[in-house]
Amino acid sequence: MTTLGRSSSGLEEVVATSSALCFLDGARGTLAYCGYDIHDLVRGGATFEEVAYLLWHGRLPTRAELGDLESELVAARALPDGTSRLLRALPSGDAMDLLRTATSALAHYETDGTDRSPRAQYRRAVRLTSQIASVVAAIGRLAAGGGLIDPDPVIGHAANFLYMLTGDKPDATTARALDVALVLHADHELNASTFAARVASATLTDLHSAVVAAIGTLKGPLHGGANADVMRLLMEIGEQADPSRVTAVIEAKLARKEKIPGFGHRVYRTGDPRATHLREMSRAVGQRTGDLRWFEMSELIETTVRAARPSLYPNVDFYSASTYYGLGIPLELFTPVFAVSRVSGWTAHVLEQWSDNRLIRPRAEYTGAEVPRPYVPLAGR
Repeated sequence: MTTLGRSSSGLEEVVATSSALCFLDGARGTLAYCGYDIHDLVRGGATFEEVAYLLWHGRLPTRAELGDLESELVAARALPDGTSRLLRALPSGDAMDLLRTATSALAHYETDGTDRSPRAQYRRAVRLTSQIASVVAAIGRLAAGGGLIDPDPVIGHAANFLYMLTGDKPDATTARALDVALVLHADHELNASTFAARVASATLTDLHSAVVAAIGTLKGPLHGGANADVMRLLMEIGEQADPSRVTAVIEAKLARKEKIPGFGHRVYRTGDPRATHLREMSRAVGQRTGDLRWFEMSELIETTVRAARPSLYPNVDFYSASTYYGLGIPLELFTPVFAVSRVSGWTAHVLEQWSDNRLIRPRAEYTGAEVPRPYVPLAGR
């Protein structure tokens, strides 16, 4: 029997490919896109559009290149009529199911046809990034019983999403809060959904199918959805941020060894660098709306958890919950909003996979019956 290398549960610490897109050092709490530390990108004012360009091209755009990308996103933002009709016709249900189906349907309106040239694939990546935001906003509008809102060609990607979702054009603080969240969620190395996209694309399937694979993977509760669980915890504790109640509830959960959503990470052993900026955004949104209770409750939960478990840090989901809620994003859209950002990373990884493709075909450590196992004909069993 052939002896293979030792297996690793969940592919823990297994290097599956090489990539120039995302550097992640869990021991030091470092995250960088194409060499740029996310702290520098956020504090320097980089927009989601700049970061998407960076992931697709490996460098930041010039002003002219950024303008071209913004124009391409504007041109693609309005959904095909058939996709809008489909969203209206589908039964109401899980927003991730609707997003998965609508994304698949978008392939039927693909203007580049079967052209698989690098330039055509790039155009598809841009269109999908623009359209998925529009799909998620449309899902939110229809769930609330409202009509779909046409995008505004003047405002940016994050601001347009909020406008198409809520009907109100966001101010600079509100738009920047979501813009930062999109920047921070754009890529994260070989997370489950990105790996699914790369595995699918390695078969030379189309870009839409690879992204649908990623969306289906993101739907799983062990990957997406933690920020919605954080918000449910905040609401469970109560709208009044009574310090004694917050502390008592969290301490009781810890005593029962219950998992506190939004804490801990598979890779980071120190603080998640993304949480630093989302904490600031949560505060800024609370100050802007005049309602700091969710931020203050979140801070108190963090203090309580860290006092009891010093090695347990908040991850990207923890403060994104109160940030999204303060922006008027309903809980059922928290995971789809993750996709609004991560589609830039998914498509960048797919394009990178195709640049030097090899079918991804790992092996499994066999743990079944001894081979060969004697076969007994049916009559003798």
